[in-house]
Amino acid sequence: MITLSVLVRLPASVVTTFGAIMIVGHNLLDSVKSASPLWSILHAPGFVVNTPDHVVFVAYPLIPWIGVTAVGYGLGQVYAWDADRRRSFLLRVGLGLSAAFIVIRAINIYGDPARWTTQKSALFTVLSFLNTTKYPPSLLFLLMTLGPALILLSAVDARTPRALGPARIIGKVPLFYYVLHFALIHLLAVATCYARYGSAHWMFESPDLGHYPFTPPPGWGFSLPVVYLVWAIVVTTMYPLCRWYAGVKQRRNSPWLSYF
Repeated sequence: MITLSVLVRLPASVVTTFGAIMIVGHNLLDSVKSASPLWSILHAPGFVVNTPDHVVFVAYPLIPWIGVTAVGYGLGQVYAWDADRRRSFLLRVGLGLSAAFIVIRAINIYGDPARWTTQKSALFTVLSFLNTTKYPPSLLFLLMTLGPALILLSAVDARTPRALGPARIIGKVPLFYYVLHFALIHLLAVATCYARYGSAHWMFESPDLGHYPFTPPPGWGFSLPVVYLVWAIVVTTMYPLCRWYAGVKQRRNSPWLSYF
């Protein structure tokens, strides 16, 4: 966001091109191996500080994420276009990105540090094909996710389906949701620990990077259906809070509300 505050002084086309070059080209740097803290901050997750007393680890390198931010800024400009032109653009670009993912991933040479391989079954081979790198986001990960997202935006541009109404509310206050849902999830984990073990000290312990952000207690972990149930509970719980805050932002025009 700090970088974008500078980039917005440039024409939107320049900002978008800058971001696209970063997204498409940053995987060329995957072969560079460096223990430099600066390199960890810029491109490859790694340690900035690693001593017996303190550990600082970079999980979100700047180069690919700044590129995504810049392209997102450029995409926002299309919402000043007339509706037909905008929907056509979103659909064409979305289909193009999705097709590019399939072609580049099939070639299996560039776009992600992890290559896909033939597995024991067709299903697991497909999963290997789809198993791209999110941290930092590879070119293929972004093609695979942003392409379908643009197709969806084109499909719902004329009218938001009733079933997606709650998602629209949450989308109006994304940072509010993002920050608060972490606190809610942690609170649920603490409550679960107390109910199951009579203590929750594990939820506040990170003795090393391998145990970040918490130290799992004995037998910790749940089946996938339970995980989805917790996800549904969190989203359902957050919805009325997001609806309330969206109303606050609509009723008041304080510039500070625009940041959260």
